[in-house]
Amino acid sequence: MSDITHEEAHTGPIRTPKQLFWASVASFVIPVFIIIGLVYYVTSANKAAPGSSDMERAIAERLQKVGTVEIRDANRPLESGEAVYKAQCAACHATGVSGAPKFGEAGDWGPRLGHGYEALLNSALKGKGAMAPQGGGNFSDVEIGRAVVYMANAGGGKLAEPAAPAASAPEGAASN
Repeated sequence: MSDITHEEAHTGPIRTPKQLFWASVASFVIPVFIIIGLVYYVTSANKAAPGSSDMERAIAERLQKVGTVEIRDANRPLESGEAVYKAQCAACHATGVSGAPKFGEAGDWGPRLGHGYEALLNSALKGKGAMAPQGGGNFSDVEIGRAVVYMANAGGGKLAEPAAPAASAPEGAASN
């Protein structure tokens, strides 16, 4: 008969609980590191920039417009202060959003009226606090001024509505 006992024939490479623990840890940790390495390898490759395969499109994107020119009718009638308020200002000033003085609230408008019309118009055109600049938008500066006067007067002010700018004389006209 053979010298090998039945128990020795069935033993494997793991003989102690410590070896079993480290083999279990390695069987989970090594695949995780392999997956992380593969993900890093796949995502780190140099990728072509969008539009680089289509040269015409790439050139067009590099040469795109920086600004636009909008031509408006200079002879259109000016909007009233109430119309501008309803179209542009009511979204915030009707409810007092973000600290905006509420329409018709004398307590909100009192301290602002002390600074005068020019300061109010400047704040409206250039923006102040959470209010975005209104100048250069859908309405002219005079129309924004009319809306400022409309709101200020509803809040207890006594400001005069700005007049429409005088039409300039045509270039060929002679002045005596």
